[in-house]
Amino acid sequence: MTFAGGWRAGAFWLGCLAVTAGVLLHIPMYWMGRDMGFQLAGMAMDAGMWWGMVLIVLGVGLSAYGLMPAKFAHEDVGVVAPPEDAPLTQAHWGMCALLALALIVDIMKPASLGFVVPGMKQEYGLEGSIVALLPFAALSGTVVGSFLWGWLADVYGRRASILLSSIVFVGTSICGAMPDFYWNVGMCFLMGAGAGGMLPVAYALLAEIMPTRHRGWALVLVGGIGAVGGYFAASVLSAWLQPAWSWRVMWFLNLPTGLILIALSPFLPESARFLMHVGRAAEARTMLARFGAVVTSNAPAPRESHSHLPPVDKRYAGVTVALTVAALAWGLVNFGVLLWLPAGLVAEGVSVSAASGLIAKSTLIAAPTILLSVWLYSAWSTRGALALMLAATAAGLAGLALRSAGVPMLQDPVAPLALLIVGSSGVISILLPYTAENFPLRIRGRATGWIAGCSKIGGLLAQGLSVLGLAPALALAAAFVCGLTLLAFVLTVALGRETRGRDLRDLE
Repeated sequence: MTFAGGWRAGAFWLGCLAVTAGVLLHIPMYWMGRDMGFQLAGMAMDAGMWWGMVLIVLGVGLSAYGLMPAKFAHEDVGVVAPPEDAPLTQAHWGMCALLALALIVDIMKPASLGFVVPGMKQEYGLEGSIVALLPFAALSGTVVGSFLWGWLADVYGRRASILLSSIVFVGTSICGAMPDFYWNVGMCFLMGAGAGGMLPVAYALLAEIMPTRHRGWALVLVGGIGAVGGYFAASVLSAWLQPAWSWRVMWFLNLPTGLILIALSPFLPESARFLMHVGRAAEARTMLARFGAVVTSNAPAPRESHSHLPPVDKRYAGVTVALTVAALAWGLVNFGVLLWLPAGLVAEGVSVSAASGLIAKSTLIAAPTILLSVWLYSAWSTRGALALMLAATAAGLAGLALRSAGVPMLQDPVAPLALLIVGSSGVISILLPYTAENFPLRIRGRATGWIAGCSKIGGLLAQGLSVLGLAPALALAAAFVCGLTLLAFVLTVALGRETRGRDLRDLE
């Protein structure tokens, strides 16, 4: 599938051109500061920048219109062998590679925050609490984006939502030329909205296309590659480019990376299950053939209701509650406890270099977590793998909390830190793939977006405390989040479903 029609395809590409032109109109402002180390603070925005922002807004609107699906009469698609019954083909491998690239680009955006904040703080002369507004805005954007793009994926389609997210990436490149800090905060919110949307939609698409026996490991592996690759790309590009081009170049990277994803869009498939669901039988047959599935008879196939159920439908309320609590707990760990950890260790009398060394050593021990998560999820148990990682996270948090009680065997924080990093890395590697497998087609995008958004809400709460200067002591924070993580563990064991090796049709 490409687009709904010739005019809408033209509208999409015209929108892409307008957004790109709008970004390019900001480049002269950036280049004007080359003799001052690209410091633009306090400079007035020129007419080209204002017109560029107008073009970006119009371009995003045109692209959204071009991606909007046309109304089709429902056709009988026949009884079809869906992709889960098909053999693993070159098309599957290509889709995995493309979605892994999309997730690397997606995760690279928020990962860049840590590399731009020091330079931004110095250029704008800001206090730490004011600079904290930047990650707070980014996390707020990811929450909104997760909810919004999850809904769009169930209405527009999975492929269209990913492309629209890429367009937003391109538009937010203009952060690199903003002379005022609060313009950066606003653009950072929009960047987060784009980044927050791609992750859940990519998982929904992958779950619906991969064959059953390969679905589990593919979901976890692609997500793990995206996470590791995104942070690696952000750190490497920062090391290469920032010394010569300042922190601002990290935002301008949104332009080429977003355009790369758009250029590769002809190779990005739409979910055949989604196409069948909305009655686009001819396109569904073509997509099924591309992935090795065939029409097995001409008898009409029963279609699911297209009712717009919320993620918390009564039939899925239990698993929704369990996954929501797990997501909130992970957000508090990743954006709270782990961010407060260095300061907490320094407050205990550990030097900054020693604290960094301890965290690095613990991270090194935890490095193989992704491969371990892949094996546990695909070869052992999907529900059990998530529960095990939650238990490891809770054990690590308990170890950090008990250190303040003077337990001798816990005075060296490496063991609880390694457990915490292993557990939290495993949870986020498994959480969204497991969510995508637990909900039916008609609400899969919204449900996955809901859980992704809740994982950021936990972080939003933690960062809100930081902005207000109310971050709790490390032991207290670890104890509270440990309790929440244990609750998530109990709910997952009691209410979660086993999805390993099961056809999505059975799960629905």
